[in-house]
Amino acid sequence: MHCCASKASTFEADDTRLRMSEKKRVCIVGSGNWGSAIAKIIGNNVVAMSDQFHTEVRMWVFEEMINGRKLTEIINQDHENVKYLPGIKLPTNVVAIPDVKESAKDADIFVFVLPHQFMRNVCKQLQGGVKPTAVGISLIKGFDVKEGGGILLITTVVREVLNIPCASLMGANIANEVASENYCEATIGCKDPKNGQLLKTLFQTKYFRIVISEDEDTVEVCGALKNIVAVGAGFADGLGFGDNTKAAVIRLGLMEMVNFCEVFYPGSQQATFLESCGIADLVTTCYGGRNRKVAEAFVKTGKSIEVLENEMLNGQKLQGPPTAYEVNYMLKSKMMEDRFPLFTAIHKICKGELKPDQFIECLKNHPEHM
Repeated sequence: MHCCASKASTFEADDTRLRMSEKKRVCIVGSGNWGSAIAKIIGNNVVAMSDQFHTEVRMWVFEEMINGRKLTEIINQDHENVKYLPGIKLPTNVVAIPDVKESAKDADIFVFVLPHQFMRNVCKQLQGGVKPTAVGISLIKGFDVKEGGGILLITTVVREVLNIPCASLMGANIANEVASENYCEATIGCKDPKNGQLLKTLFQTKYFRIVISEDEDTVEVCGALKNIVAVGAGFADGLGFGDNTKAAVIRLGLMEMVNFCEVFYPGSQQATFLESCGIADLVTTCYGGRNRKVAEAFVKTGKSIEVLENEMLNGQKLQGPPTAYEVNYMLKSKMMEDRFPLFTAIHKICKGELKPDQFIECLKNHPEHM
C-alpha cells in the first residue's frame, strides 16, 4: 500500500512537472499606448489561465526619465504607464524590463507591438536568443523596406531574422478605448490552426473578441495600408470638407487596399476585408486615431509632419506617412504609381511634392470615376 502510494505520488509529481513545462511564458516587445493596453489584457488573462501560462508577463520598455524617475520603475511600482497610457492601472504581474534581451529570456510567445520603423533592429538584438519552439504575433501596422524597391511584411522580418512562426493581430482598436474596456473586435491572421487558437486564448476577453483568419497576409496588409488612407481622411478634414468627402476617401482607399492585395499578395480573400482588420479598422482610423489628427493639423498649420509628430503625440510615432513612403518606394520601382493614385498623392503631399488642396483633385480624377 505504501509502495503504491509512493508510486502514485511520483506519477503525480511527474505529471505536475509536465504541466508546468507546458506553460507558456509571454514577452511583450514594446510599451507604447497600444502595447500597454495589450499588457493589461494579457496580464489579466495569464492569471486567469495559470494552468496554461506563466503568470509573470515581461514587457520590454524603452527606458525614459519621467519627472526624475525611470519609466520602468514607475510601471513596476505604480503599475501605470504614466507617459503612454495614463490613468489605466496595469496588472501587478506585468514587469517592465529595460533590456530587450533580458525581457525575451525563455519566452514562448512574443507579442511585438512597437513602431514598425524600429522592428528590424530590435529583431537583430534578439537574434540567437530566442527559443526555436517560440511563436510570435505582430500588432505592428507597417512594412519593412528592402533593397531593390520591395517591401516586406513585419511578420516576414520576424520569420527571417528570428526563425520562428509569426501571426498578426489587426483590428478596429483605439488603444485608450481598449484599455477602458469598451467592446471591440480584432482579427488574428494565422495559417496554423493550433497557434491561432493559442493566441486567441491569450488575447480574447469578454470585451475584446477575436476572430481567426487563415488569410494571414491580407490581415496584416490591411493593418498597414489603412493608416495611409487615414492620412487622406485627415487631409480632407483639414481642407474643411465634410463626411461625404470622407466617405469617398474611405471607399477609394478600400478599393486601393483590395487592388494592392490582388497585385502583390495573390490569393487574398475578399471576405477578409469585411473582418475587423479590414473595413472596421479603416473606418475607425479615418474618424479617430493619430494619423487622421496629425494630417488635419498638417493642412491647417502648414507645419511639417515631423514637427507635428513631436508637438502632438507625446513621444508616440506616426505610422501613416512612413508607410505611404514604403508603399510608394515599391510602386515607383515597379512603375505602378498610376495604378494607386490615392496612395501616391498622399505620399507626395506628406513629402511636400504636392499641395494639400491637390488631394481633392486626385479624388475627382481617380480612375474609378473615368
